[in-house]
Amino acid sequence: MRVLVVEDVRRLADDIGEGLRDQGMAVDVAYDGLTASEKCASTDYDVVVLDRDLPGLHGDVLCRQIAESADPALVLMLTAAGAPDERVQGLCLGADDYLPKPFHFPELVLRVQALARRRPAARPRVLRAAGVELDPMLRTAARDGRPLRLSPKEFEVLAALLAAAPAPMSAEHLLEKVWDENADPFTRTVSVTVGRLRRKLGAPDVIVTIAGAGYGIAVSGDEDLP
Repeated sequence: MRVLVVEDVRRLADDIGEGLRDQGMAVDVAYDGLTASEKCASTDYDVVVLDRDLPGLHGDVLCRQIAESADPALVLMLTAAGAPDERVQGLCLGADDYLPKPFHFPELVLRVQALARRRPAARPRVLRAAGVELDPMLRTAARDGRPLRLSPKEFEVLAALLAAAPAPMSAEHLLEKVWDENADPFTRTVSVTVGRLRRKLGAPDVIVTIAGAGYGIAVSGDEDLP
């Protein structure tokens, strides 16, 4: 899941970003509306966590820009104003959800996850292929009934590959979906993570390398695909 956090209070923005990364999300951060607008124009985000009062470009304007784009991210609007009329106004601008400050961080995480599932191309409730069953909401994964203990990045890589199956995903696409804009495009992070994931999944291999295409799920002809 790719998330953009837009908040002009840098400490709060960084704390939100770090907390969402701890949940396995790929998170970019912008401290003003203009920078956020540029990021939205160049990156396909699933969810934008958007503070309403922003310098450079007001959050209301940015929210409307996102809502009117060709493939809009879903917007969780944050604001210090929690009155009902303020919430209605934010939703009328195109926000998909509204969370007044101060907020309880676990609630923010749940709202971000819920919004991501509402996107037209969102993942099914449970992903299944090659004997693997993964629940993005409960953050559980198993192979042939055996629970898997995965790191957040291993979990997101497996989720991305299962969601794409039977199509493969390139290392570059996985880097974009699972990590963030600070990831080195020349790093071996993807191949190292896939290697650890393969070992935890066990034999026979669930993840296969497809020459010139990247990584895919080894799916048999009778497999029930998501």
